[in-house]
Amino acid sequence: MTAQGTFDTAGWDAKPPFDDRDGVALGLVSMTKTFHGDLTGTSVVHLMVASTPVEDSRAYVALERIEGALEGRKGGFVVAHQAMSDRGGQSLTITIVPDSGVGELTGITGRMNIIIAPDGSHSYTLDYELRERK
Repeated sequence: MTAQGTFDTAGWDAKPPFDDRDGVALGLVSMTKTFHGDLTGTSVVHLMVASTPVEDSRAYVALERIEGALEGRKGGFVVAHQAMSDRGGQSLTITIVPDSGVGELTGITGRMNIIIAPDGSHSYTLDYELRERK
């Protein structure tokens, strides 16, 4: 199944770097999202960010707990992000953490794709399936 919609971000809370040497800084950031469309609800994202002296080279990993309703099914799940920017070339993988689904989303698996439009707006596509929990 495929769910689509938009989301808004808020509350970008960047802590001072916990490791900052030789121009490479490691830091922690948290933020919230509000989802609209087939997925409605909110999330809190906890990111670990690595920045380098080259503006377009950085990375982040994150865990995000999403709570709300997916196509009318109430519950929640956790996704894991892995993102890399290599001098502007970008990759992003967002995967639902296996067996993290709760409520009517128990057994959810899949991947999410995020699109950032030129105007800065955000949208998502979530390809998922619901399977029986073992």
